[in-house]
Amino acid sequence: MTAQASTTTPDLRVHIGNLVLTNPVMTASGTFGYGAEFAGLLDLSRLGALIVKGISLAPRAGNPPPRIVETACGMLNAIGLENVGLERFLSEKMPYLRQCGTRVIVNILGDTVDEYAQLADRFATVQGVEALEVNISCPNVDKGGVAFGAEPDMAASVVRAVKQYAGQPVIVKLSPNVTDIALMARAVEEAGADAISLINTLIGMAIDIHSRRPKLANRTGGLSGPAVKPVALRMVWQAAQAVRIPVIGIGGIATAEDALEFILAGASAVQVGTANFYNPQAAMEIIDGISAYLSRYQESSLAALVGSLRHV
Repeated sequence: MTAQASTTTPDLRVHIGNLVLTNPVMTASGTFGYGAEFAGLLDLSRLGALIVKGISLAPRAGNPPPRIVETACGMLNAIGLENVGLERFLSEKMPYLRQCGTRVIVNILGDTVDEYAQLADRFATVQGVEALEVNISCPNVDKGGVAFGAEPDMAASVVRAVKQYAGQPVIVKLSPNVTDIALMARAVEEAGADAISLINTLIGMAIDIHSRRPKLANRTGGLSGPAVKPVALRMVWQAAQAVRIPVIGIGGIATAEDALEFILAGASAVQVGTANFYNPQAAMEIIDGISAYLSRYQESSLAALVGSLRHV
């Protein structure tokens, strides 16, 4: 196909269950606060969706500092899922989010299947919450602290519980810390997930050679940023071939070129995470860049590009 600019505006719409987004660019949970923190830095109404940081039933203080460390081409974080909890989120954060001008997706987390179910039940009728993203990288306290996302049956049990009560589309955020990502993707699809997002952070570590101590108080943390992009891209490609539901790509996406790689690999949408910290305009630039690419290659819609990777 020759690169020749089109005179028509490409259709960037994305369908996630019964939710329609105006474009495929979202903000990743945990990197965008509750939205208001970025209000003066970019036009929130242009986002495909705003995903707030993870919400639990009760407030969480998170881990002690230091809990963020820069690494080569990325960062490690051990925030510990700090958040205001369900009640304060509903009373203090939702009023702003309802009028921010874009779709709002709430990331939920719990330590038991019942906690996920309770959150889904409470959010089912909350005006302004367009979808739920389920973080299954959390430790299952009933199973000795093994992450829900590490085992297909545990992941499926969370999804079934959430779907029983959810009034919105359910996106399941997959952990990369597994042996077979395609197996995990199929498990949550069969349990009723409307879409999957991946990847969550990779487990990493950094050491101060002078003090001979870990740089994070928690010792280990989640690695994100450009360093994880090749791993994330491979896993998105594998997952997209394994399921029929939409796949949302996450991991080191900082430019339109990065996003387009994920879309070609099979992602229907993408999330911008670590890039928000050093370039708050990243999501805006990616939206514009995707539109320009589609025009350049005379593609009328984003849908035509999804999964169009050419194999050698």
